Amino acid sequence: MSGLGSEAAFLERLQSNPQLEAEHQRLARLALALPLAEGEDQGAGRAILGQLGKAGLLGLFGGRGLPECRALCAIRETLAYRSPFADGLFAVQGLGCAPIALAGSAGIRMRVLEAGASGAAVAAFALTEAEAGSDLRSMRTRATRIEGGYELEGEKKFISNAPWMDFAVVFAVVDSSSEGFSLAAFLLERGTPGLEPLEPAELLAAHPIGGLRLSGCRVPDSNLLGSPGQGMKLAHQTLECFRPSVGAAAVGMAQRALDAALEFVSSRIQFGQALKDFQGLRFQLAECATELEAARLLVYHAALAVDRGAPEATRLGSMAKLKATETAQQVVDRALQLHGARGLVRGSLTERLYREVRALRIYEGTSEIQKLIIARELLDHAGG
Repeated sequence: MSGLGSEAAFLERLQSNPQLEAEHQRLARLALALPLAEGEDQGAGRAILGQLGKAGLLGLFGGRGLPECRALCAIRETLAYRSPFADGLFAVQGLGCAPIALAGSAGIRMRVLEAGASGAAVAAFALTEAEAGSDLRSMRTRATRIEGGYELEGEKKFISNAPWMDFAVVFAVVDSSSEGFSLAAFLLERGTPGLEPLEPAELLAAHPIGGLRLSGCRVPDSNLLGSPGQGMKLAHQTLECFRPSVGAAAVGMAQRALDAALEFVSSRIQFGQALKDFQGLRFQLAECATELEAARLLVYHAALAVDRGAPEATRLGSMAKLKATETAQQVVDRALQLHGARGLVRGSLTERLYREVRALRIYEGTSEIQKLIIARELLDHAGG
């Protein structure tokens, strides 16, 4: 994107954030200074992943266990401020690596995560299906036990990075009896017989997304992540760690929009005075900045709770995603409004942000699902 706002002001906000430590700020500075490749096709995407890997930012995903949530948030806020496309690549790389880091064998971690952490291999997290978005019990992909492994049948839909993926964590039902329901998670690599990436879908904003068809896809026992019934836990652990970071990305996009609006109203003259001198516009800017700061503080408060393993981490993570993504939508919309017709021009900063921010209220749990989670947590803990 052109028209990058004040890097000095952005760094000042990071350094004044009480929840961020020196290492988190260092990672954010790396993300801010990185010379990201231009473009949004596969060539540019792989180049960006390589740059993220070389800078050490993907190193968060190369170890054992989940990455630190505050580090994720600091990087994602910064990348989203600069390039929502780069932020999406970073986030999905982490989602695809996290279950392997949690439950993969030492051999798989060494072979696959090293490639993922360097950016040499593109990762995917294949959970969603046509009938199973938020309702995982509607999942139809099945894993049937065979000699030496499992055979997978089904189709995944709306999977980020699917068109480009080199490896994917695929979730499938292993038990759907009346006595229980359980999922398993498997590592699948491009070229596995019976695994077919489907045609990519075109979204409102550029993003590599598509489907995976599994037809007689045989997976050895060594590619099972953890135990056969551990898939649901792995999915929840991964998503709960990454959920506040969606809010961080929203904050980054909204801050970029607000910075652009501040710059525009300071230079645009109407009725003989700068737009910034109209009281009504000043009120709008004040409201945007206040709501955005509240969202930022909630995001990092939730991230700290995740890192500490606090019992309120689930509730705060959902609150952070809900507040930040809804706020970002409003801030970007208001920034576009302040630009007038210029804000509608295809390819302009505000037009692109308007398209790019919309998905954040849907993926990794819609705003409606976050409200259900928050209410459930509140009610479960009411009255002790």
